Amino acid sequence: MSLRFLCLPLLATTLLAETPAPTPTPAPTADSEDLFTLGQSLFEAYAPPEIKKDLAFPTRAQWDEFAARLEKTRATGSLAELAAYETEARTALLALRALPEYKDYADWLEERIDEIVVAKKAIAPPVTPQPTPTPVPQPGPVTPVPVVPKSTNSDIPLYDLWVERLRDRPRPARADEFLPDLKKIFADEGLPADLAWIPEVESMFNPRAKSPAGAQGLFQLMPVTAKAQGLSLLPFDERNDPEKSARAAATLLRRLHGMFDSWPLALAAYNAGEGRVRRTLKAEDAKTFAEIADALPTETRLYVPKVLATLAIREGLDPARLAAPSAR
Repeated sequence: MSLRFLCLPLLATTLLAETPAPTPTPAPTADSEDLFTLGQSLFEAYAPPEIKKDLAFPTRAQWDEFAARLEKTRATGSLAELAAYETEARTALLALRALPEYKDYADWLEERIDEIVVAKKAIAPPVTPQPTPTPVPQPGPVTPVPVVPKSTNSDIPLYDLWVERLRDRPRPARADEFLPDLKKIFADEGLPADLAWIPEVESMFNPRAKSPAGAQGLFQLMPVTAKAQGLSLLPFDERNDPEKSARAAATLLRRLHGMFDSWPLALAAYNAGEGRVRRTLKAEDAKTFAEIADALPTETRLYVPKVLATLAIREGLDPARLAAPSAR
């Protein structure tokens, strides 16, 4: 039997619609375990046999197994292998949104779906452009279309695909809450304030976002990285503190740029680790991100251009002109 995730709200709506509605009574407050148990009971009691044949109610074990496979593919798989996750990942996201204890993983997965979509476009055969008919002039004022700078830096593979993907995306709802303070912290650390948009890529500006690999917070710092930057994980995890995690990320990015003298390579090291980038540069006898991109993990190949495209769209910035850190 093929087991696929099933969205809890959709399932409950469908099943309850097929069942005579009882006289309304005040509903008790349910905790997350009650909600999960209720969903399983509804599925077992009311799901038609044809649904049970092809679908299974999502369990925590299923999520853990799916997340482990996805993380492995992002680390060691190809763009084509990552692209194959689209349907499963979208359905898993619906299930996560239905389970309160997994809501912080949902923001992480939503950003990974972006990677999957761009991977799919990257491997698609090129489309032959069709002749564009001459537009007929229309009277009245014309609303200007926002212009996203085309990078003058050829060392950003997949950059144009990310610009196409993100161009019309609204600003995250939580961005305005955090950006003023984040930009000030980055500027105080001598970095371009534009880099304060990195949390849109990492966590959708959710300060409690979590990844299955253990990264957490606005900047998705791993435990070892956080400790190296002076953050404490106990008794309170300081990765969830926007100001402390931003200062830790800024300090790390400053050091990485000093090591590689390149923002694409510094961002690659932020994502994949400085050791991985240094070894790959040496193995490929290379000096730029473009020269080693194909030898880096798929997630890093997608991460670097996504960050730079995000800066271009949000700040109107040519990534090739992103300033080096200044003296403090």
